[in-house]
Amino acid sequence: MPQDDHQSLFTKWFEEHRSSVVKVARAYTLTADECQDLAQEILLQAWRSLPRYEGRSTPATWFYRVALHTAMNWQRKDRPRRTGQRPLLEVHTVATEHCGSAEQIQQREIVEQLYKAIAQLPKTDAALILLYLDELSYREIADVLGISENHVGVKLNRAKKALGVLMNGGTHDS
Repeated sequence: MPQDDHQSLFTKWFEEHRSSVVKVARAYTLTADECQDLAQEILLQAWRSLPRYEGRSTPATWFYRVALHTAMNWQRKDRPRRTGQRPLLEVHTVATEHCGSAEQIQQREIVEQLYKAIAQLPKTDAALILLYLDELSYREIADVLGISENHVGVKLNRAKKALGVLMNGGTHDS
């Protein structure tokens, strides 16, 4: 594929799937700076992987797969450095209006709690929940994760239960 075509296709797909990159990066990092770093790494990996795209899946599925694999590798490689490290201040940006009504503040707090809970799940469960929250079908989730649709349903039910426990102040092990 010529370089110009490669660049225009990548730009088009990035515009269409930007939110999935940010969601995945946010779920696998502790701070806003790390989120930005991981998002950049995902984009770099997507750029490098684009010439190998064979059209067997949709661009959305392909972008998610690249994002999730990059995030999981990032987390695994970065874990030794982060084991004793916790951010002084948890900062995650949530796309909202500039208005700070009580309802919007409450909604931002719920979203923050949700992302903190997702971060506590095993990495495959976190990936599954992110795909579900992005309203992908079971078939699309199965394609991204490389599992059967039935397995998606089973794992998703378990992940939802675990997420519910975490959202209510429990631990993943409970």
